Amino acid sequence: MKKMVIATRGSALALWQAEHIRSQLRQRYPALDVDLLVLKTRGDVILDVPLAKVGGKGLFVKEIEEALLSGQADLAVHSMKDVPMILPEGLVLGAVPEREICTDLFLSEKYAALHSLPRGAVVGTSSLRRQAQVLALRPDLQVTMLRGNVETRLRKMKEGRYDAVILASAGVKRLGLAASFQEELAPPAFLPAVGQGALGVEIRAGREDVQSSVAFLEHEPTRLCVSAERAFLRRLDGGCQVPIAAHAVLNGEELTLSGLVADPQGQKIFRGERRGRAAPESAGNLGTALAEELLNQGAGAVLRELYSAE
Repeated sequence: MKKMVIATRGSALALWQAEHIRSQLRQRYPALDVDLLVLKTRGDVILDVPLAKVGGKGLFVKEIEEALLSGQADLAVHSMKDVPMILPEGLVLGAVPEREICTDLFLSEKYAALHSLPRGAVVGTSSLRRQAQVLALRPDLQVTMLRGNVETRLRKMKEGRYDAVILASAGVKRLGLAASFQEELAPPAFLPAVGQGALGVEIRAGREDVQSSVAFLEHEPTRLCVSAERAFLRRLDGGCQVPIAAHAVLNGEELTLSGLVADPQGQKIFRGERRGRAAPESAGNLGTALAEELLNQGAGAVLRELYSAE
């Protein structure tokens, strides 16, 4: 191949991710011309409504996937947490690169940590998953909607509209941003979104030229962990806007998956953990089995209530 086009969203974080993959491709293939095709998705356009109420899956990828299918682009770079559990016919994940840090991050200009916030403090987040876990730990806090890109959310907090915000650690790190006070909210106490911190390189099925070109980006341990997490979410029929969390860890030949389903107020929380063999064929089974376990605990009733309210 002489030229490759990468489809991406236009936010600073999405552009960082696309540039990150472009730089690796250029380093590997110095003669390759790599261009970016910047697109707006429905999730980028609708900014005045909470993500959970916008509805639909693939809010941040649909227009990009259409560019792949039409041939406008050769590959797309996504945050894996935005990628629907079932890809459109004709598209595949060509590579899953090594994962960045997957935790969430508490940021504030006034308070050192989540436990330091005074009663009634206002915490901003766009995620029901984060909201549920914050309220489970601190039911006295006020969690409110915060949309926009990473820089916008951080700016609103620094302007005093929020006492603290919670963002993905990876996004803050990739963009080189910071606040006066930061606290990592990490497993097992605080579980991340499925696929958080991982990137996905999506391509058209049958494009052997593109597949062979991006194969060097693949990081098998990351794909195994993300596959287990995504199987968990798929069985629960969830999207990235639902209070569902999962975190897989690879230890030698063993894969450990922790999962959580909660109601948005953090009053009902179902947790579980499963261990299995670290192999592609068993990662999916591990995720499905953990989902079944939480459904048997009663998580299904919480999810049905959420889906019926959409």
